[in-house]
Amino acid sequence: MKTKIRTTLIAGSIALLTGFTNPALADPLELSVHADQPGDTISRYLYGQFAEHLGRGIYEGIWVGEDSEIPHTDGYRTDVISALKKLEIPVIRWPGGCFADEYNWRDGIGPRDQRPVRINTHWGWVEEENSFGTHEFMNLVELLGSEAYIAGNVGSATPREMAQWLEYMTADNNTELAGLRRANGREKPWKVPFFGVGNETWGCGGHRTPAYYTDLYKRYATFLKAPQDNRPKRVASGGSNENTDWTEALASGVHRDMDGISHHYYTLPTGNWPKKGNSTGFPAEEWISTLHNSMKVDSHLAVNEAVLDKHDPEGQIGIYLDDWGTWYDPEDGHEPGFLYQQSSIRDAVVAALNFNIFHRHTKRLHMANIAQTVNVLQAVILTEGDRIVLTPTYHAFEMYRPFMDATFIPVKFTAMPDYTLGEISVPMVSASAAKTAEGSLVLALVNLNPADSVDVVTALQGFSAANARGRTLTAEAMDSHNTFDDPGKVIPRSIEVKTDGAMLSVSLPAKSVTVIELEEED
Repeated sequence: MKTKIRTTLIAGSIALLTGFTNPALADPLELSVHADQPGDTISRYLYGQFAEHLGRGIYEGIWVGEDSEIPHTDGYRTDVISALKKLEIPVIRWPGGCFADEYNWRDGIGPRDQRPVRINTHWGWVEEENSFGTHEFMNLVELLGSEAYIAGNVGSATPREMAQWLEYMTADNNTELAGLRRANGREKPWKVPFFGVGNETWGCGGHRTPAYYTDLYKRYATFLKAPQDNRPKRVASGGSNENTDWTEALASGVHRDMDGISHHYYTLPTGNWPKKGNSTGFPAEEWISTLHNSMKVDSHLAVNEAVLDKHDPEGQIGIYLDDWGTWYDPEDGHEPGFLYQQSSIRDAVVAALNFNIFHRHTKRLHMANIAQTVNVLQAVILTEGDRIVLTPTYHAFEMYRPFMDATFIPVKFTAMPDYTLGEISVPMVSASAAKTAEGSLVLALVNLNPADSVDVVTALQGFSAANARGRTLTAEAMDSHNTFDDPGKVIPRSIEVKTDGAMLSVSLPAKSVTVIELEEED
């Protein structure tokens, strides 16, 4: 009898709450949110950033120096710092990337005018002035209220060099390296919560095999020592895409001193590295192929999680997706090695799709770091001289802040139609929900259809909503983006959400990201 009554109520609520007409769907999509079945905590570290010495990511992007005419605070761009603070960034990975495996940490300490100039052989063969080094980065994360994820050099450095760098940052006694840090202006040790032992050791980090790197990891990790209250989680350099051989080798061959295994996956519209596709001016076929390719991360994580479940059933080892995002062909008029690209509404949809996937993997996925923070790949901020623009990807991160450290809540669609173009199909809508520490329910809905709106009616199980407020991010064209002359073209705006306590309904604009927060009745 309860089931029949509930069904009748849902049908009545749909009739009452909706008056929608949708050219793509005759009836609204029906979604249920099961607040009475709470899951794991959605780690805030899934919303991490990545800042490499690449192009204008550090210099001009974050750091302009103390002599710059661009407004700054001790050399950090004031506008960029202000914008990044609003994202409540939990962690930043630095100094690479490929750059990490040619980086000598001693080049980036001491008086800036005495630091050596090197060549950045990976990214444009440009001069690296080293004015932004350990002190500048560690001060940055403190300035942002964030945490540090250091990428150590396995490619061209020794275990001693890596161990001494960690000692320099964390030593709280009177050793030579602690004294050197103090002489360079930092009295107290920094907190170093995460330390990566190399990067992409299958490629730019040294072209190793999984078996060789597994032995190498054990050697380097053995000497990564720090005070007991300041020991970082140690992260091994893992594989990429659908590959599991690196996870298999490390999970079966390393039995101590490993808290996580990194994994990398980039979204290419075409799936073809030589001709990846453009960031703007792309056809509809590359809209859907980009979303389809990005969602492959779901299965990539799943197969690697299965390997960990086999070798680590206690769940001690996490996956660190510390390189992810869209990667397009170089922009005209920009140095190809600087990886500068525009970010459109498509990138915001990609980001939101990834967030929704990450939430489902939060038990094993301990961190994710988008590439990269400023001026590189799927950046959240672009700069030009003394101007900045917040990208649609920035706004996706900002809208999803309530999910950080919230409790995962399962969602289920009664039926899910596809958006199809040619031979490629993707789900019409992606959804994720969570319960915040304050007791509110947050629901994210992503409309993957670039042409048509989608109406969604949601049944709330175990939660009675007193009121609802929502914001949506959408745009007129598939490649709409913010520019320095029009920085407000793609920004979140309020959206009408109807609720009667047990149900809510909303009409999702085409190609949109919507986040709704619901307060519970007393």
